[in-house]
Amino acid sequence: MLEAAFWGFVGGVALIVGAVLGLAWNVSSRVVGGVMAFGAGVLISAVAFDLVEEGYERAGTAPVLIGLAAGALAFALGDYILSRNGGSDRKRSGGQQAGGAAMAIALGAMLDGIPESAAIGVTLLGGGGVGVAMVVAVFLSNIPESMSAAVGLRKAGRSVRWILGLWLAVTAVSAVAAALGYAVLGNAPESTVAAVQAFAAGAILTMLADTMMPEAFEDTGPLTGVITCAGFVCAFVLSHL
Repeated sequence: MLEAAFWGFVGGVALIVGAVLGLAWNVSSRVVGGVMAFGAGVLISAVAFDLVEEGYERAGTAPVLIGLAAGALAFALGDYILSRNGGSDRKRSGGQQAGGAAMAIALGAMLDGIPESAAIGVTLLGGGGVGVAMVVAVFLSNIPESMSAAVGLRKAGRSVRWILGLWLAVTAVSAVAAALGYAVLGNAPESTVAAVQAFAAGAILTMLADTMMPEAFEDTGPLTGVITCAGFVCAFVLSHL
């Protein structure tokens, strides 16, 4: 459980790194979008091979399909509720958060991070080591997420203390989510583990489509697809070493 919390923290601490980079340097939106596209590709690959494929090998088709659908619907519902209450632009880099509600933005950031961190904890089940590709994917995707959001929040008038406090809180929640993902499923049936893996995968894929990819395309344009593919290939190679 402590190991899961540690790796969840490692993935989450990238949020702080990204926020500091975004606040300390005048990073262009094109660079942020490119890094975000690369991180999305890495995360898609990790989801496909470390969560969906592994879940299928554990328990077959039915638990995976049920988990994917449930995860997608759960994230979409949570995102819809938060968006309606002021959290829709939480990852934007142009200062659109100025009209958003602080609590909705904070809860939205946590909503985005929890499935990824829980997925890290789940990769430890079965007695093996942590899924390196999953940790790397979460780390790489978190940097541009928080970088973009930090730039936007600063433009929207949020203080540096508030922004860093937000990402510190999300990092702590990430560690807890990873630990819970491991602890709750430690003795669960294979079908349950597979369904939860797929649930996390569905939530992550929906998060990518709803929040990361639109921002990446807006900033990077036609190169978004190529950069995303490059991230996918890198993670694919990493997961098969």
